[in-house]
Amino acid sequence: MILPGSAVRVKNPDDTYYDFQGQVQRLTDGRAAVLFEGGNWDKLVTFRLSELEPVDATAGRKKSK
Repeated sequence: MILPGSAVRVKNPDDTYYDFQGQVQRLTDGRAAVLFEGGNWDKLVTFRLSELEPVDATAGRKKSK
């Protein structure tokens, strides 16, 4: 389920942002505004929900002891 604050990945191979990961900022009419942050730039882009897939933001992180 995709909600505001969710980490998502763009799964549409025809899109410029294919395989980029970002954070959902808002949902409206079957679309999501996704914030991409990349060092010295930020970009807010709107996608159809069918073009996005949820990502486990904690995957790959090691737990501290």
